[in-house]
Amino acid sequence: MTARLAQILDDIAELVTCESPSADLAAVAASADVVARMGERLTGGAPERITIDGRSHLRWRLGGRPSARVLLLAHHDTVWPLGSLATHPFSVTDGVLRGPGCFDMKTGLVLALHAVAVLGSPDGVTILVTGDEEVGSPSSRALIEAEAAGCRAVLVLEAAADGGAVKTERKGTSLYHVRVAGRAAHAGLEPEKGINATIELGHQVLAISGLADSARGTSVTPTAMSSGTTLNTVPAAGVLAVDARMWDVGEQERVDAGMRELAPVLDGAVLEVDGGPNRPPLDSAASAGLFTRAAGLAAVLGLPPLARAAVGGASDGNFTAGLGVPTLDGLGAVGGGAHADHEHVLVAELPGRAALLAALIADVLGETP
Repeated sequence: MTARLAQILDDIAELVTCESPSADLAAVAASADVVARMGERLTGGAPERITIDGRSHLRWRLGGRPSARVLLLAHHDTVWPLGSLATHPFSVTDGVLRGPGCFDMKTGLVLALHAVAVLGSPDGVTILVTGDEEVGSPSSRALIEAEAAGCRAVLVLEAAADGGAVKTERKGTSLYHVRVAGRAAHAGLEPEKGINATIELGHQVLAISGLADSARGTSVTPTAMSSGTTLNTVPAAGVLAVDARMWDVGEQERVDAGMRELAPVLDGAVLEVDGGPNRPPLDSAASAGLFTRAAGLAAVLGLPPLARAAVGGASDGNFTAGLGVPTLDGLGAVGGGAHADHEHVLVAELPGRAALLAALIADVLGETP
């Protein structure tokens, strides 16, 4: 893979310099064009372009088999807004590659395409590249689950954990919006005639925070909140976003029940809770066999011992593991700073990661049914 490093870097540069924030459907569509051209060059075939709710996804089904044995799962959308290249330009300096979305997860996508190219676009592999992972995969979840059904392995090209560890456990996620309807009034003349949505939201923040259980690793975090219209008006409406994460389904169900049981505190306030479980937990049982296989292959390839990690962030691998399909995550870039100013990739690790991925694909494909 070392001989391919220059081309791998060029391909990463091409993807990173095509900005693709999830919420900008035109930008994601333009990014899909770039990924499609790159993938056609490396796999020898054009992808199916799948547009759902305006969001652009790509699928390559390699070979003539009616169903895949290995699903390579990646996404090409990022959290970075248009214009981020002006403040975070693509660069490779002293062995460190930088740029918006390089670590999460455009480098992993490039590694997947090169691994398949080295194997000669092997029969029985599907590559699925989605365009809405960073916003919870609202349009691609059903597509992901359909492609994963019946596979021997799902290999997820999200970035590695610290030190290059693959991700063998992920927390599940639940996402909510809590909406309050109150009543407006003049804040100076007759505030007592209003029903203050901001105060009601404050009560709900405390109640929601109380659903967390640190001993079980469950976080329930009130995040973005807004209410009111003007400085001198009792707020008539407000909304609060909530991010909940947990290691097991039982906790996910407990938190969901607690959110549904929230009740207004102020007389006359109306409360509405929408949302719910978004991704199930990725349990270690789903990844154990593939991790053992990958660790053995890393040793054969002369790579450093492969480590594993449990992480709080979720990915599309949570969906496939939730179906009971063997899933190994974090096979992409080694580096750090996902979603942050210091996002980066370690160039020296790229050949080894690509070689490990190619070996793992070949090993699964060669398995006796």
